[in-house]
Amino acid sequence: MRLSIIVPTLNEADHIRALLRDLAPARQAGHEVVLVDGGSRDGTVELAAEGADRSIEATRGRAAQMNAGAKAAAGDILWFLHADTRLPAGAHAAVLAACGAGAVWGRFDVRLSGRPRVLRLVERLMNLRSRLTGIATGDQGIFVTRVAFEQAGGFPDIPLMEDIALSTALRRQCSPACLRIRILTSSRRWEEQGPIRTILLMWRLRLAYALGADPHRLARRYGY
Repeated sequence: MRLSIIVPTLNEADHIRALLRDLAPARQAGHEVVLVDGGSRDGTVELAAEGADRSIEATRGRAAQMNAGAKAAAGDILWFLHADTRLPAGAHAAVLAACGAGAVWGRFDVRLSGRPRVLRLVERLMNLRSRLTGIATGDQGIFVTRVAFEQAGGFPDIPLMEDIALSTALRRQCSPACLRIRILTSSRRWEEQGPIRTILLMWRLRLAYALGADPHRLARRYGY
């Protein structure tokens, strides 16, 4: 099995090189990294040139960019990572092991980068919620076989909640593999807006989405 690691970017010059260094062992093992840029103006693409196998441009928007990356990818397993994610050693091997054991899709536990103690509670609740509901978010490093991704219809073309929508579609096929290995994701939004305020905002947005609210309106409330 071959991994295609798809990274959507938009002005991620401060983070992209660190992630690509983490992905170097996967590339050395024959897997590919596909960078999908949505119009960066800070040199992101140039900085990623040596660490990615392919860099393509796509219509701005995480869902559109990840779908474009999936279309361009050559691997049997698609692994979607945010540009500000950091990976522990052996993360790509864990994906291969899970799929080799029969998993169709899955995600990692997450750890937030910030130091405030409240973030330790936040990350534990995120991981527990995902394990109980079978729903994954993009910062948990969703991976999925190409066949299952295509059967689910890919990411819906919406500006927010695309990860929730894909997880919901994949969950109809089977439950996810919930890997306890923790990947590190940036807590910049949590720290800028405050952990409690961010938690309450995300709960409101997810409830509104579940009740049928327009994702475009929700994206504006989120700050996109």
